[in-house]
Amino acid sequence: METQRIFLAIALSLAILLGYQYFFVPPPPPVSEVSSPEASGPAPATVAQPMPVSGLLAAPVPASAERAGKDVVVETSLYRAVISENGGVIKSFQLREYREALAQDSGAKELVRTNPAEGLPLNFTWGAEPGAVAPVLYEAEAEQVRVGRDGDAELVMRGRLANGVEIVRSMRFDDQQYLMRLSFEVRNPGEAPLQGAPYLALHNRPFVKGNQFVFSGPAVLLDGVLEEVDPSDVKKEGGRSFTGRVGWAAYEDNYFLCGIVPETGAQHTAHFAVAPDDRVATVLAGAADIIPPGGSQQYSYSFYFGPKRLSSLRDAGHELDRSVNFGWFDFMAKPTLYLLNFFHGYVGNYGVAIILVTVLIKLLFWPIAQKGMKSMKTMQKLQPKMAKIREKYQDDKQRQQQEMIKLYQTYKVNPVGGCLPMLIQIPVFFALYKVLLMTIELRHAPFLLWINDLAAPDRLFIGVDIPFLGGIPVLTLLMGASMFLQQKMTPATGDPTQQKVMMFMPLIFTFMFLNFASGLVLYWFVNNLLSIAQQYLINRQAD
Repeated sequence: METQRIFLAIALSLAILLGYQYFFVPPPPPVSEVSSPEASGPAPATVAQPMPVSGLLAAPVPASAERAGKDVVVETSLYRAVISENGGVIKSFQLREYREALAQDSGAKELVRTNPAEGLPLNFTWGAEPGAVAPVLYEAEAEQVRVGRDGDAELVMRGRLANGVEIVRSMRFDDQQYLMRLSFEVRNPGEAPLQGAPYLALHNRPFVKGNQFVFSGPAVLLDGVLEEVDPSDVKKEGGRSFTGRVGWAAYEDNYFLCGIVPETGAQHTAHFAVAPDDRVATVLAGAADIIPPGGSQQYSYSFYFGPKRLSSLRDAGHELDRSVNFGWFDFMAKPTLYLLNFFHGYVGNYGVAIILVTVLIKLLFWPIAQKGMKSMKTMQKLQPKMAKIREKYQDDKQRQQQEMIKLYQTYKVNPVGGCLPMLIQIPVFFALYKVLLMTIELRHAPFLLWINDLAAPDRLFIGVDIPFLGGIPVLTLLMGASMFLQQKMTPATGDPTQQKVMMFMPLIFTFMFLNFASGLVLYWFVNNLLSIAQQYLINRQAD
């Protein structure tokens, strides 16, 4: 395989990678059939029946007008939450350490983007599906919760269903964690047994709009397997349900996660539905239970509203760190992320950390690349002899191939020696691509000068709005220029037509990288500079 074809393969691979962001979704697992509880005797722990999609997306039944429920503000070092007595739902959840946008005055990042008319997160119902009954009107034991430094606090709310069932709702907050505890005690004060199943609902909208490289949608950890579901598929199918051992069910994008973790019951069903306006409804249904007269049933959950930072997710437990999914290259990407954070701990700048990671990777591959470049240089010297063989045996392909092999053996050169180093480095590039695309540490992380967000495309704004770009992609243009220089320095081993075609590769790559994160462009630019230096040394030794 000739070197030029490998460059073309890389370009095609990048194109496929972009297409992957839109079209590649793992096939959904088969939905298990759910059996109804027996009519006679106490019902076994069966999972609730799959819900109709209309029930998930329907507007909630209005709350009781018996009194106006008040809002309870919860404040910790990490977030500020507003919890309504009308249903115990979360009306607002703002992350103190993250901004809504790059601007300093853009405000804290808001994770709750729906309203009461559409449904709010953490609506709990028992015996009836969410949306089918009015939310419980609770009475909170506190009007405000301030969690002390490194401490925790609890908010208890009490309410009653229309049929007399009492619900005690408890939420526990930790000052240094995004994971919160949520428990419900369902009491039957009547004289007859009651049968019902618990439902806990999420309602979400995309955390940010307009970023084509960011995945937004539902996800579930089912029987130890992560399933990230494309919302467009859920729309087409009219909803989707997953039944089994649910580790957690969530709504996520590349940077943030709103998830619920069931802690009681072995089997659950996670229902997902997507509205035309991209609102996603998630309902976690538990097993059906019978509560005897005067008895009660306890249901425990955890919920995580916060960033998809590996350290925070690991501290939270429950395998929530599985939500940081780098795909096929996960085994390479996570060590790369560790290195990135390791260097950042010393230099305090993620742009510099990217440069250091690039240099380290280049040093690791230096011997292999050195050998490949030397092989390409030797192949270049053999081009006249190879051309003569092609001309002499142009009508005898078999003899032509035999003579070529003899030529390689005589000069002890491997015709694919220049290709193998590039093939080995392609997985490394893809792994780094995923890290730089999905790592929340790079969100709004400045580098220097005009590059103030390594997770966004680089643009130098000059006061003139450039069509389709806004500003000048300086770093991307430098990357394209470095690739052109590298191309000129690399020994040409193909025929003249191929060489002319390959000269367009820097232009193609520059166009492709225009909307890539500036952190990724920085890596490619630095890698090109190091490759140019290495090729310069090889060329000097060969002269």
